[in-house]
Amino acid sequence: MRTVRSRFQPDRQLTARMLVTLFLLGLLYVAFIAVLIVLLKSWILVVVIAAGLLGAQYWFSDRIALYAMHGRLASPAEQPHLHGIIDRLCTTADMPKPRVAVSEMDLPNAFATGRNADHTVVCVTTGLLRRLETQELEGVLAHELSHVAHRDVAVITIASFLGVIAGLIVRFALYAQLFGGRGRRDQNTVVLFIAVMAVSAVVYAISFVLIRALSRYRELAADRAAAMLTGRPSALASALTKVSGDIVRIPTRDLRTAQAFNAFFFTPVRGSGAVLSNLLSTHPSLERRLDQLAQISARLGKPG
Repeated sequence: MRTVRSRFQPDRQLTARMLVTLFLLGLLYVAFIAVLIVLLKSWILVVVIAAGLLGAQYWFSDRIALYAMHGRLASPAEQPHLHGIIDRLCTTADMPKPRVAVSEMDLPNAFATGRNADHTVVCVTTGLLRRLETQELEGVLAHELSHVAHRDVAVITIASFLGVIAGLIVRFALYAQLFGGRGRRDQNTVVLFIAVMAVSAVVYAISFVLIRALSRYRELAADRAAAMLTGRPSALASALTKVSGDIVRIPTRDLRTAQAFNAFFFTPVRGSGAVLSNLLSTHPSLERRLDQLAQISARLGKPG
């Protein structure tokens, strides 16, 4: 998979992991569609629905994410400080400037989404802008821009599609069973319902684990790339510590709204006291990220 030409350090391990994940999910997707065609006996319906949803997610992922997070595009006149930082980073990285958006949420976070470098948006919340100093914000934005340069934003968007399809099919099957007729003549329907639910659950579970494994590594890769581009890993570490500490103070309602986009965020959204195993988390632990940044600081000969 080709990365966008920029001065962000290429990460061959990230590229290899993205290729392997897409390959495995592709095989899983083909098998899933084949099983659904056999069970539902209507390949046209399955293919049309699958293609339609994939196209919508690929072409409109940026608009969907902005709408869900109450974000809007911001002009340089509206956000001169934010645009100034992104302009400097894009010039340093020698990469196209993405669109810039702001979300009116107190939740301190940022994310990048879009199908390619020419159709990407970087969004930050007003909560993040209020909390971070300029160098800390620069580190966070460099982290998000590295996702664009490495093209893992598009890969995560496509990879998450299979889990979305599986979840939707479970819901459709459930609604059909709940509102369908009952009786002996529906015994075959019950068997079909159970089979579709079982297959969809297995597919969702496998795709869930694969996507999260890739997501954890891509966050470490983005931290490394941002630290090397800015030359200030300590500023990024400071932003990580500050944002992670403040998220637990955000109202639960706002956290629930944002949790669906965890894989895209700078730091994961978790409620107070939530404990997620490494296998299920979209991000590596804060300790691991800070330890990596400390090692980079040592190599650069700067204080951690």
